[in-house]
Amino acid sequence: MAIASGSWVATVNHHANPHSFTSPTKPIFFLSQKPHNFHVCSSRCSMVLEEDEKKSPSPKEDKWPFFEPGPDDLNRVLSRFLRDPETRKLSSEFYEKAKENSELRTTKHLINYLVSSKNWNLLVSLCEDLREHKALPDAQTCSNLIRSCIRERKFRITHCLLSVFRSDKSLAVSASDAAMKGFNKLQMYSSTIQVFDRLKQSVGVEPSPGCYCRIMEAHEKIGDNQKVVELFQEVKSQRLSFLAKESGSIYTIVCSSLAKSGRAFEALEVLEEMKDKGIPESSELYSMLIRAFAEAREVVITEKLFKEAGGKKLLKDPEMCLKVVLMYVREGKMERTLEVVAAMIKAELKVTDCILCAIVNGFCKQRGFAEAIKVYEWAMKQECEAGQVTYAIAINAYCRLEQDDKAEMLFDEMVKKGFDKCVVAYSNIMDMYGKTQRLSDAVKLMAKMKQRGCKPNIWIYNSLIDMHGRAKDLRRAEKIWKEMKRAKVLPDKVSYTSMISAYNRAKELERCVELYQEFRMNRGKIDRAMAGIMVGVFSKTSRIDELMRLLQDMKVEGTRLDARLYSSALNALRDAGLNSQIRWLQESFDAAQTSASRYSNTKNTRTLS
Repeated sequence: MAIASGSWVATVNHHANPHSFTSPTKPIFFLSQKPHNFHVCSSRCSMVLEEDEKKSPSPKEDKWPFFEPGPDDLNRVLSRFLRDPETRKLSSEFYEKAKENSELRTTKHLINYLVSSKNWNLLVSLCEDLREHKALPDAQTCSNLIRSCIRERKFRITHCLLSVFRSDKSLAVSASDAAMKGFNKLQMYSSTIQVFDRLKQSVGVEPSPGCYCRIMEAHEKIGDNQKVVELFQEVKSQRLSFLAKESGSIYTIVCSSLAKSGRAFEALEVLEEMKDKGIPESSELYSMLIRAFAEAREVVITEKLFKEAGGKKLLKDPEMCLKVVLMYVREGKMERTLEVVAAMIKAELKVTDCILCAIVNGFCKQRGFAEAIKVYEWAMKQECEAGQVTYAIAINAYCRLEQDDKAEMLFDEMVKKGFDKCVVAYSNIMDMYGKTQRLSDAVKLMAKMKQRGCKPNIWIYNSLIDMHGRAKDLRRAEKIWKEMKRAKVLPDKVSYTSMISAYNRAKELERCVELYQEFRMNRGKIDRAMAGIMVGVFSKTSRIDELMRLLQDMKVEGTRLDARLYSSALNALRDAGLNSQIRWLQESFDAAQTSASRYSNTKNTRTLS
């Protein structure tokens, strides 16, 4: 039906850049026997067929010509047609007509353009054509196509393309690898498992190390650690090349799965096997193993792996270093924590605030505040940066050592660095002001705290109430009490004890009774401090019934009496002449309960000395 011409010329004018394709040898197929010039102007997408003026047109000529240039030429022409919205329909018709040629070979140019233009409908059509004509692109193009579809969330098209590519063994492996990698990035691990299972079902197709790496990663993420180990054994049984770039990742994944399932020593054996095969270790692998042994408190193995990683310059995980520090703190080996900090500095790894506060706090609890301050100052000389928590711990240590000037200087430094909303630090400074009777400074600090947008908590209010109560400034204490309630901060046992103690010092016993009754109505539990104050209050006001009720409540709640409290209650009952109540008190609170007081301990200590 078509007659080949000896030569043809195709000219494409796109804007100002003309392109010509001339082939003296390739045949061109027209529905006429006459030679033609085929001109396309893409500036406004008009297509003109110019015949020789001396020749008459054939009545059987089709609307669009069909020619067969080289594959690259065809793709370039189609790509240029697709760029202009007005010629897209023409290009689609042209492509459908071109498919009638049995020697059609689509190339990566057309595929890449369809992907970049996001013409997914035409891409589906192309997918069907690939299956029909068995004209598959190269492996790189297939992988890029799969990755693009997954990136654009075109999962139906992805599975359609995979079914086409599985007809070729080499393409099946590379395309499946790209698909599984893409699904793992999207955390679609079930899709990864599905792709791998279908690949395994393909006849004569063996997964590559990359495919095994992706499927093992998927099973590890969903917590199926045993399946990861089984896949690793399968890789070893098939004797796949361990020189592949995925080998290190495969060993890292299996070690991680073994460690997570409590098989850290088996993971260590896998590491030794990895070394024997000459596979380079990764920082991730060492990090995972060190964390596993540190959590198990295997100090010797942890130290060995940590030094090994440091020697190979593979210390890159601050969280792993934190695990090692916490292990040393639990084991009481505080000096070793400083070695971890030195190793991190040598590896140019930032010492985080979590690590610093764990070390300083550990020294506070195990070696005392003085040693903790020395460690903090040493860390600052090493140019470590303290964070909010470390600052708060150091300020508390300075306050406990009564180094008030250094505590204030450190607090100012903390605020200048932007840590101006740490309630713990404010509470420590507030408590320090209370102990040194700097009430005006405490009030100013409270105002600054509010100005900076930091809401006072119960600790702050308790400190202010206590310091003003000790100074017998009841007006200020009552004002703070009311402000606390307006701020909807519920008073606790310390709050009530401080307020009752303040009014007891001022001899306002009726107010003490009111606060105590409010405390009990709020289901507050009596402790020795509260009971000691109220026994005195009830004794002074001759409220024997309420005193007996207090003692009965203490017995029910299991609160023990110390010697001073027992003596005060006993004297009050004797003064009232209540012998039966005295016997009840002696029977209910025996000597075993009252001998544990600090006064008894002090007396015993003096006797022994």
